[in-house]
This record gives sequence, C-alpha cells and structure tokens, in this order.
Amino acid sequence: MGQPPLLVKNTRLLDPTAGTDRPGDALILDGKIAATGTGLTAPEGSETIDAGGACLAPGLIDLRTHGRDPGQEHKETLRTQVDAAVAGGITAMGVIPDTEPGIEDPTSVAWLVQRSRALGKARVLPYAAMTQGRKGQQLTEFGLLQEAGAVAFADGAKATTDALVLRRALAYARTFNAVLFTHPEDRALTRHACATEGEYATRLGLPAAPAAAELLQVQRDLLLAELSGGRLHIGPITTGAAVEAIRAAKARGVRVTCDTAAAYITLNEIAIADYRTFTKLSPPLRKEEDRQAIIDGLADGTIDALSSDHTPEDQDAKRLPFVAAEPGIIGLETLLPLGLAPVHQGRMRLMDLLRRLTVAPAAILGQPVPSLAVGAVADLVLFDPDAPVRLSAATMRSKSKNTPFDGFPSQGKVLATLVDGRIVYRRPA
Repeated sequence: MGQPPLLVKNTRLLDPTAGTDRPGDALILDGKIAATGTGLTAPEGSETIDAGGACLAPGLIDLRTHGRDPGQEHKETLRTQVDAAVAGGITAMGVIPDTEPGIEDPTSVAWLVQRSRALGKARVLPYAAMTQGRKGQQLTEFGLLQEAGAVAFADGAKATTDALVLRRALAYARTFNAVLFTHPEDRALTRHACATEGEYATRLGLPAAPAAAELLQVQRDLLLAELSGGRLHIGPITTGAAVEAIRAAKARGVRVTCDTAAAYITLNEIAIADYRTFTKLSPPLRKEEDRQAIIDGLADGTIDALSSDHTPEDQDAKRLPFVAAEPGIIGLETLLPLGLAPVHQGRMRLMDLLRRLTVAPAAILGQPVPSLAVGAVADLVLFDPDAPVRLSAATMRSKSKNTPFDGFPSQGKVLATLVDGRIVYRRPA
C-alpha cells in the first residue's frame, strides 16, 4: 500500500529551475508532485500541512561532506549523518571517500548506496577514491566504480601532488564524463600550517602558509584540466585570487566548477583569536577581503555551489593545542541559515542562493534536475527564511559537536524535509 497523499497549503513555491516564486499549494502523490496552484483540495485520507506562508523548495543538495562510516563511527555514523542532513533541509549529499577503509572498489560503493537507502532519509551520493589508497599514484577503476553508483572521484581533503597522475585521471575520467574533485592547497607550502600567513598569524605565533598556496594549486589544476579536456571541480574555494583564476578559466572554456563552504562566507581569520580549535579549517580562514570576494563570487555564479564541508571530529581530535588539532567543523544543520546571510544583507537573491544549493550541485553530480514541476520527485524542504534562530550544538543531530556556531544568532529555520514525498524531518514545536 502506498503512502497517503500530502497537501502543503498556504506556502511560497520557490522553483529555482523555472525561476518562479509564487504563493500556492502543492499536492504530493506517490512520492511525486501531482499538482501546484492555489485552492487545491486534499484527497480523502491525505495529510495536510498549513505552511503559514513558509517557503517550499526542492531539497538542498550538499556537494561536500566527509563521512566517518566505516572506520570512525565514534565521530559520525551514517545514521547520524543522514539524520543531521534532513534536519538541515538536505535531501541528498555527496560524501568524500576519506573513510577507513576508503571507498575505492565497487563493493564498497554499492554497500554505501544500499545502507543509505535502507535508512530512508537523505540520499547519499558516494564519491569514490581517485587513486588506490588515496595515495596519489595508481588510478582506481573509474568505469566499474561509476557503474556501482559513484557520482564523482576524489582523494579526500588533500591535493594530488603528482601533476602527471592528475592529468591522466582527468583524461581517463573524460571517457566516462566523470568529474574529479580536487582540494585547493599546495601541500608543500601548507604541510605544517594551520593559519593564513600575515600579521594576524604572526601575532598569534601560529605556523602559517600564504593564501597564494591556494592560487598555486588552483592554477596548476586548471591548466591540467585545460590540457586534458576533463571535468574538474575545485573546492572549497576561499580566496579572491582563486575566484578570479576560475572566472578566467571558465571564460576560456575550461570544464571547471567550484564550491565554497558556508563557514568561509561567515567567518574570517579573526575567529581564531582565542585559539579555539573549532575554528581550525582546511583551507584555513582567510582575511576579510577574501571573505567578501567569496560572497561576490557566490552571488555572480563564478562559485557554482555552496556546501557544508561537514567534517565531524570528536573531542579527542579537537581538545588539543591549535596546531595539533584536526581541522574541520560540522555543517549540515547550519548550511541553510549561514547561506541565507548574504540574502538578508542584500548581497544576493534568494532564488540565486537556492540555485547554488540545488540546481548547480545536481548538474555537477549528474543528478535529476531539482524542480517543483508536476511529475518531479518530491524531495522538498519547507523553511522560513526570516525566522530568527540561535544555533545550538546541543540540539544538532551530528554525533560530533565541533561547530564554532554554538550560540550564533542567524535567520532561517527548516520546518520540514521530505524525501520521496515522505516527511523525514519535522521541526519540534
């Protein structure tokens, strides 16, 4: 027996694919959108949600998350990760293959897909390792991994140092129209660094690397993509210089896309002032002028997508001196409220933000077009973009609580999340 019909009434229908923004209702039958419009009536036996004017949009697609299952389940399990995702309005997420063991054979890819389906919440889109053991040497079997369900290839949160390996990988991936994800930090320059080089890092006495370490890596990877004709995705981008380089490469016809993470449009290097390890990221937080350039790049579309870069780390990994602590923060449940800040500041339109969170990630990963069109799969988020909220680590569903945004005032509440027309998250009253 199928699931009962669902009618969402009195909502603001936001379709980033069609570019439409209108009041109305949405009727969901058998996991798909059956009708949208005004004055829709609920079929017998249906559930009705009065949205009270809140926004209904395609569910968010998070392009960059780091899984810990298998191997580090004390930091995050697949169950807690999908629970956190739907609480953040995310209905699908790409997972970087830096688990232990890594995702580098068809069996492990299929296992991850099947486990996520069994949980029945956010869809997990596996990225397979680009090289065996993520050592940057021997390529994995892209074709077989893609057949098993891999949507992209990456070697985790580290750059590929061997240019020949990356060139071969890009050329090989072109055979399958596959996309390679690379990390924008030159490893030699950043090996022992934990901050951005400059007066601030010097005053704090922290080992630092120049922001140019990002540009150096980005320029090399762009040249290799241009030579090979392969599809390249770079992220998270954190400097204005890298934005300019990618903008120029796109104008030349290089097949490149990029993302930034919500933390980089919210915080600058001043956030590390008290040596709080929850603000240690990779790449590190940048100067204010870079943060502003990243917002501009996101607004004008040079930066294709906004991600969470969700990186769960437990207390043992963070309760250390700043230099020794692991980098990264959780971000699934803060992606939307932090992403809405430039909208509230008048820096970008709400529809453009939704495109960076839905349409662009879907296109990069070869997923169905997110839409409110009749017949579209009902992966949806109901949210109030204006509702004030004080973010709280205590209520977040991630197993790890490494967020610098505990107590942070913001705007934007996820009220409900639907996957295949099923309500998989409803905000507590």
